[in-house]
Parts: sequence; C-alpha cells; structure tokens
Amino acid sequence: MPSHAKPSLEAGLIALKQGNYQTAIAQLEPIASSQNNGTASLQAQVGLVMAYARTGEVPKAIAISQNLIESNNPQVQEWAKRALEHLTKRKKRDQESKNVETGFVAFDNSTPDPPPDSPPVTPPENPTLEEKPEDQVIETKSDNTPPMVPLPRLKATVATPLPPPTAPLNGFMGSVTRTQAKLFGVIYWRQAQRAKAWQPLRKPKLIPLRLLTAGTFIALFWVMREILKFAMGLINLTLVKLPYLEPLQLLYSNPTKLLLIVLVILIGVSPWLLDLLLANLYGQREFPKDVLNAHSREAVRVLQRCCQQRHWPLPKLRILPMAAPIILTYGSLPRNARIVVSQGLLEQLADDEIAIIYATQLGHIAHWDFSVMSLLLLVTLPIYKLYQQISKLGDKISGIWHWPMTILASLVYGLWALLTGTGLWLSRLRLYYSDRVASEITGNPNALIRALLKISIGIAADIQKEEQTSWQLESLNLLTPVSHQQSLSLGTIASNLSFESFLKWDTANPYRQWFTINNSHSLMGDRIERLCKIARHWHLDTELHFASEPSRVKRQSFLLQIAPWLGIPLGFLFAALVWLTWQLAFALKFLNLKWIYEDWSFITGCLLIGFSIGTVMRINSFFPDIKSATVQTDDYLPNLLADPCALPIDSVSVRLVGKLLGRQGTSNSLAQDLILQSSTGLVKLHHISWLGQSVNHQDLIGRQIIVTGWFRRGATPWIDVHTLETQSGKTIHSPHPIWSTFLAVAAQALGAYVFLTG
Repeated sequence: MPSHAKPSLEAGLIALKQGNYQTAIAQLEPIASSQNNGTASLQAQVGLVMAYARTGEVPKAIAISQNLIESNNPQVQEWAKRALEHLTKRKKRDQESKNVETGFVAFDNSTPDPPPDSPPVTPPENPTLEEKPEDQVIETKSDNTPPMVPLPRLKATVATPLPPPTAPLNGFMGSVTRTQAKLFGVIYWRQAQRAKAWQPLRKPKLIPLRLLTAGTFIALFWVMREILKFAMGLINLTLVKLPYLEPLQLLYSNPTKLLLIVLVILIGVSPWLLDLLLANLYGQREFPKDVLNAHSREAVRVLQRCCQQRHWPLPKLRILPMAAPIILTYGSLPRNARIVVSQGLLEQLADDEIAIIYATQLGHIAHWDFSVMSLLLLVTLPIYKLYQQISKLGDKISGIWHWPMTILASLVYGLWALLTGTGLWLSRLRLYYSDRVASEITGNPNALIRALLKISIGIAADIQKEEQTSWQLESLNLLTPVSHQQSLSLGTIASNLSFESFLKWDTANPYRQWFTINNSHSLMGDRIERLCKIARHWHLDTELHFASEPSRVKRQSFLLQIAPWLGIPLGFLFAALVWLTWQLAFALKFLNLKWIYEDWSFITGCLLIGFSIGTVMRINSFFPDIKSATVQTDDYLPNLLADPCALPIDSVSVRLVGKLLGRQGTSNSLAQDLILQSSTGLVKLHHISWLGQSVNHQDLIGRQIIVTGWFRRGATPWIDVHTLETQSGKTIHSPHPIWSTFLAVAAQALGAYVFLTG
C-alpha cells in the first residue's frame, strides 16, 4: 500500500469507529475508488458501506455492496451478500411496520438510532479464526465509541469489546495494521443448534423456591417494621426533647398488623401502581404484539402457545426506551402479569434469543416468584427516586447546606440498598428455575447462553457510552436477567479472553458460592454450565465448552479470607467457655460473677472480640505492601481474571491506566459507582473517601487516571483502591487498611466494654 494511502485509511476507519461518518466518507472514498491499492481499496469499500448506511445514503451502500459481491476474495463476497440481504430485507420490513402504531416515543439516554437500513458493522470474517464453518461474527466496539447497534433478526448483534492487537490476521485482514485490527474486532459464536425434538426434563423441586419466596416476603416485612418502629420512636423522642411539644400517642402503637395489611394490598395492586411508576419515571409504553412479531416471530409464538397451554391470558407487553438490553416481569397473578422489554434488547438479540428471553419471564410467572419481586420493586422504586431527586437538589445547592443534602442522599440510598437486600437470595435462586423452564419451552438452551452473554455485552457497552451506571439499570437491577455489576468485566473482556476462560472461576472455584452472598444475580458461569448440561442431555453441541479441572485452592487461604466472620462463632464458643468457667467458680465458691454471667449481653461482647481478632489476622494478607517491582499492569489483567483458583485474599498489586467512569455529584458521594475503563475492559473500583483531602474522587470522573491498588477475584472482580492519580500529579488516597484497622480496634473496644459491664 502506498505510504500516502495508509494514514488516510486509518483515519477513515477511526472516524467510522467514532461515529464521524462524513469524515470517514471523505477519507475512504479516494481509497475505495483507487485501482492500485488492492486490499486497502476493499477495506475502504467495506467502511463506506457502513458509513453510507449510517448516514441514510442506502442506495450508495447497496451499490458498493453489489460491487463487492463481484470481488475475487470469498470473505468479502460473503460479507457483501449478508450486508445486501440485510439492507433489502430491513427496508421491506420497515415498510410493512409503518402501518403499525407503536405508541413509542424518542428517548434521551439511548444511542442515537441508526437509519433503519443500516447493515451490520462487521468486516469480512477471517476464516483462519473460525472454529467451525458455521461460526458467526458480530460487530465490536471499544472505548467510548457510540455503539453501532445492529437491527433485529440479525444473527450478528450487539456492540462488544475489541480483540487484542496480537490476534492472528491472515487472508483478507493480512495487511491490516494494529489500529485497523482493533477497529475490525470480532467475536465468533458457535451458533450451536437447538433441539428438533426433545423429552421433557425431570420436574425440579420447587419447595426451596416456594419457601424462599415466602421467606423474602417475611424478611421485607420484618425490615420495614423495624425501620418504621425506629422512625416512630425517633419522632416521639424528638418531640419529648423539644419544649412545648408532646409525643404522639399513635406513634407508640405497634405497627405490625397495619403494615402487614398494607403489604398484602400492595401486592394486589402492584401491576397498576408499577405501570404508573415506570411510565412516569422511565417512559414505559405499551408494546403491541404486532411490533414484537416484527422483531421476533418466535417470541410471539412462544407466548401464545405457553399461555394457551396454561389457560392464561397473554401477558400485557410493555417497552422501555433504554439502549441497555434488559427485560423484567411484574404483576400479582398470571392474568395481570406484565412483561417489559427495553428497546436495546430487541435491537441486540436475534430472533430465537429474544424468544427464549421472553420464555424466562414466563418461568417467573409460572413459579409465582414474580409477585414478591413486584412488591420489592414497588417498595424500593419510590425510595430510589427520592434518592435521585435529593441528589439532584444537592448538586444545585452549595455552601453549608450541601453537606446535609449529601448525608441525606446517602442515608436514603442506604435505606434503598437495605430493602433491596431482602430480595437478593430469591433473585439469585429464581434464575436457575426460569432458565430451566425457558429451555424446556423452546428446546434451545444454546440460544439462552448467547442471549445472556450478549445482554452482558450490551449492558457494558451502555455503561461505557453513558460513562456511568444509569439510574434505570441500578433501580431495576433486581428483576433483570443479568446484573449490571457482573456485566462490567464479562461484557468487555471478550476481546482479550475467551468466555470459557473468564467464566472458569464461576464453575471451578469450590468456594465460589460464598462470594455471592451480597450479589443480586447468580454466577453467570454456573448458569451457563447448567444450560450446557441440559443441551448435552438432549444430545446437542454446546455454545460454550468448559473443561473440567481439579481445584487447587488452598483451604487455608479460604479460612483466612473469612477470618472476621469465622471469629463470630469462635467468639460464641469463647462465651460458652467463659460461662462454664464462671459457673464452676461459683459452685466451688471461688468467685462470684453471677451479676455478669446472668446478663447474657456478655455474649455480644465475645462476638465482637472474635470479629475483631479475625479482622486483625487478615489485614496484612488483605493489604500487602505495593511494590513497584511486583505490581501488575493492564496487560496482565486477563490472566488475573482467568485464574479459577483465585480468592479475594490473594491480593495482587496492580497499577492500571484508564478512564474513570461513574455518576458525578451528590449521587456518588459514597463512591458506589466508580468504574475504571482500561484498555482491557471495565473493572469495578472500591474507594473510601478520606476526609480532609483537597481532591475528591468525583473531581476525577471522566478523566484519564492511574489506579494503584489490590485486585481481587470474586463473583464480581474488583480493585480495592490505594491511590487515584491524575496525569498532572494530583493524587487521592483510599485508606482501606486504616479503616480496617479502625474497625477492628472499635469492635475490640466495644466488645471488651460490653463483656466487662454487661
């Protein structure tokens, strides 16, 4: 390629990636029309097809696609045929759908919709990278490129992370530079087949799910009652302390019966109240069945067949104007159930994948867990909206009133998190049951595997585009099929690591379930492995292949990991031993401590002391010294994520460079939404603010930073931050070791005080 053409080609491809389509066209047209540039000309023509389609110049895109079909390169021919077929089919489908009234309105937080005839933004595939002839290629993106959203019914979908520059490049891509290789990043799907005929699976035991559903309602009721009693007591205490005011006798009454009645009523009316909330807060609209049929004919057939078999009316269909792919179900009874899908999910999943995702929602309805989850959403959504409004108000206020608003927003967020936490266990368990039902309904567990992975990729792409976790993703997270937290690394690492390697931790680590206690969703690898078992049961090839490996995790490491919590039962044993000693001493008339051991509060002191000792034992291993000689950089991150034997206690010192993402202002005062966008993907950051620092972590959001800290591999990989440093030299310290030491000392002091004074 002549030296003058190469930079123009790169510049055109970069402009295409960034969404500057007119610039891309200007750069690529001269190269595409050149007869001397061979491969460069073909690459430029491929880029022009994408750019023309995005700018609405469909006839030009079709003309170039027809020209590419005549190419001597078989990969180019195949790509051009797919692009041309997609352009023509999509135009026909859009013409048909013009007569359908959707009631859909434009939305603000989504990716700008491309012209309806836009082809998939995917280069001609590289046959040397294929694992099977039927492997499928999908488009990719990196950094903050506006995701080039493919259209429904296309097998190749969703924006995904990019492959490493070292990926093998042969054939058509043989002369591509590293920059161009990133732009032409691809992911290959095996497109494992569905069952043509299949036997029903053995009926699962529903007792655990039933008990947990009831237990979740009880837990929510108990937490709300205690919060209500605390608030009532606090109000009366305040009234007593204030002059000229008397406490309200009504607030001294027991709220148990009234609260129970209110919660039962809320379950009954939850469908209509949630309709109003979601419509007013997030722009939810009705979603006609005919429009769903245009995206996935199979989804409509699945809904109709299943509902007829169970004598249900068809669930009411709704749509949310969100670019992130999510779906959720709410209601109190099967006859008033609602299934809500986002626009992003319809655009980023294929026909069969949309169908099986809808089938998972039918599983929630069939098992009745959706009624309690609807109550949870109804209770928590207004609280989350209150937190959002207080945060926005706090951003507008400066001076002395800013800090009270910040504290109030943090308290409301904590209340929302506490109430949401009552449903974590049910949220995790119910997914296994719904996955199983969906597989049995459609006979297509492989489609569900692809759908779950593509949803993760789509959520991660949305977070990268928005440069924060959106309000919708966080507030609706409990009811969605994939968590936004688990999507961060999973949805962006595919260009550097295979899904099997990343998910190996989820399937092989023997202690993995211990680290899901505070997770809203079950482990993705565990879910996919169960789906693979179903596929193998029906003699199907599986979309992913997990190699069985013996575990090499040291038991001592796990015991050290849980040392603070292990100290609690040990503290109880210590309390029992002390009680027996005091009883023996009293019986022998050696020592009379009856005034202590008859006050059982001394047990609390022992538990606190045990927790403190366990925390102290763990601190040095949890926060080792960070040495420049052993610190790991971005290139090593995929290796850390692929280690199936790692535990959070295996603290790996890292120094990563990237962009700091997260919500700005009062809404992120607790640093709950801090994410590093590195060259290898997204990683969750845990940061503790240090009072008195001149620079706040929110001041660095949106900027390029250097993160130094301890990488931890758990159910959700994260980094405990040691320092956040800007390129100009500003540094923020995160005192994790200091706070851990302070917590241990405080627990020790309080435990000793309770133990000695009762």
